[in-house]
Amino acid sequence: MMNICDSHVHSDNSFDGESSVLEICRTAVQRGINTVTITDHMEAPEIRFGDKSVYGNAIKSITKSVENVEALAFEFKGKLKLLKGMELGEPMHMPKLTKKAYKIADFDFILGSIHNLKDTEDFYYLEYDENNVDVLLKRYFDELLDTALNADFDSLAHLTYPLRYIYERTDIKPDLNDYAEIIDEIFSTLIRRGKALEINTSGLYKGMGVTLPDINLIRRFKELGGKYITVGSDAHNCKNLAQGIEKGLELAKTCGFEHYTVYENRTPKMIEIWY
Repeated sequence: MMNICDSHVHSDNSFDGESSVLEICRTAVQRGINTVTITDHMEAPEIRFGDKSVYGNAIKSITKSVENVEALAFEFKGKLKLLKGMELGEPMHMPKLTKKAYKIADFDFILGSIHNLKDTEDFYYLEYDENNVDVLLKRYFDELLDTALNADFDSLAHLTYPLRYIYERTDIKPDLNDYAEIIDEIFSTLIRRGKALEINTSGLYKGMGVTLPDINLIRRFKELGGKYITVGSDAHNCKNLAQGIEKGLELAKTCGFEHYTVYENRTPKMIEIWY
């Protein structure tokens, strides 16, 4: 039996989510998906704004997400394993606020991510040209290394996140070999700390044509001794639930991984890749 486990899914408890946790569960059962981890957005610095945040009240949103998951995990027991997670954005920007996020619940899984540089808008909103791409990427990987070194998380999400928008809006194709040294340092840090690297499959169905990170970086993580990988669709609706997961697992297998990882109670569980 194919083990399809999607470890990066957003419900309508995220500001940009479209489907309820119930709808996600029903879709997962219909599609024969074994495990879904709901990882709604927790942009840690936004906690300071409360109800005035443009993204909604972060504490309230994650609290509701956890409540939904806990209720439906029981309802769907035997049909679907439903796990409590959050995508913890910018954990090192304001560490005191990040500590508040951890206290919301006993999470199964925490994705660490960066959607924006400190004191800068989300990469989604930025303009890109030949003069700023390199500067932005250098700052991004610096912050990602800080996160890898110091934040409490289980898997590092969408390593090449800015490329989503650089590829989408420009003809610029950054050469990631220019950042090989710091990427290796990020990978070595994950390995040393026993953390996972996410294979984010959203690029496969959002126009990039590759996972985040791509096969070359997945292979490099393995070469350096990487043990844990998680695979997530980054779905924000039922339509995209588990989209690209099988392709992501195929890439992982090609790069030498025999297993991928699902976290329960912040503990890695190894799932055999069947290919």
